[in-house]
Amino acid sequence: MFASRWLQVPLYLGLIAAQIVYVWLFFEELMHLVALLWDPAALDATVERIHIAERSRETVVMIMVLTLIDVVMISNLLIMVIIGGYETFVSRLHLQDHPDQPEWLDHINANVLKVKLATAIVGISSIHLLKTFISAGTLSDKTLLWQSVIHVIFLLSAIAIAYIDRLMSHGTAPSRPTSPPPSDH
Repeated sequence: MFASRWLQVPLYLGLIAAQIVYVWLFFEELMHLVALLWDPAALDATVERIHIAERSRETVVMIMVLTLIDVVMISNLLIMVIIGGYETFVSRLHLQDHPDQPEWLDHINANVLKVKLATAIVGISSIHLLKTFISAGTLSDKTLLWQSVIHVIFLLSAIAIAYIDRLMSHGTAPSRPTSPPPSDH
C-alpha cells in the first residue's frame, strides 16, 4: 500500500510537461509583445487577438505584460505543486545543503502547500481581474460582476485555508488558568 505513492510520479511528470507548454506560451507572447515595436500592423492584430476595445499601444502592452506575469505566476504554481507535492507525498528529494534548494521547501507540508497554492491562485485571479477591468469596454456588466465575485470567493477561501492551517499548527488559544480557590488555612 505504501508503494502506491509512486503512482503519482506520472502525474508530476505530466505537470512538468504542462510547465514546458507554459514556457512555450511565454515566449510566444513575448514575441507578440516585441513585434509591437517594429510592426505597425501588429497592434491591430494584437487588439483583435486579445479582444479589447481600446487600440492604445500602451494599453495593449500593459495587457500583454500582465499576460506574461500571469504565465509566470501559473508556472510558479506548477513548480510549487510539482516539487512540494512530490516532496510531501512521494519521496524526499534530499536537497539539504544544495545551493539551489528553494527556501520554502525547508518547511513544506501538506497544509503549508495548500496555503501557498491558495495565495498563488488569488494572485493569478488578481491578474485576470486587472486584465478584465482594463478591457472592461468589451465585456458585459454581468461578466465583470461574476469575475469580481469569483475573485472574492478565491480570496475568502485563501483566508479560510490560512486560518484553519494556523489553528491546526498552533492549536486553539490556550484557556486561561483559573485561580485556585482560597484555602481555609
